[in-house]
Amino acid sequence: MIEISSKIKYSLLALLELVRCYQQGEFLQIEQIASCQQIPDRYLGQLLMQLRRCGIVRSQRGVKGGYQLGKAPDEITILEILTCLEGSGIQEQKEQTQSATMENMMIQEVWQEAAKAAMAVFGRYTLKDLYEKQQDRKRLNPMYYI
Repeated sequence: MIEISSKIKYSLLALLELVRCYQQGEFLQIEQIASCQQIPDRYLGQLLMQLRRCGIVRSQRGVKGGYQLGKAPDEITILEILTCLEGSGIQEQKEQTQSATMENMMIQEVWQEAAKAAMAVFGRYTLKDLYEKQQDRKRLNPMYYI
């Protein structure tokens, strides 16, 4: 029903790669992240720039430069990432035009309720949560991650 966009998917995959290196304080270059997660380099560069503007990642120039998380993985919610990449997830309804029917308004109300519930879930999960889920799955099924 609701599909995840490639923009969000690639961003989350790249951020999970940065979580892996967070404790060591390592910077990863775009090419490293792209290679590990099979993301097109140029597209990843655009995504990381957008995430940098929101403070989710930070960058450093130079030979030992690259990207790393802008704050701890447990401080970055999935909602923050979605908002950074897609803007405000839930938009308030504007004044209805005369062509708005009771049925259209009812459908819109249900859609807004579902969107608010989804945003609440995204607000509860952090990058740390996703990384821990990833590690748990790797332990349970190591052959899948070779």
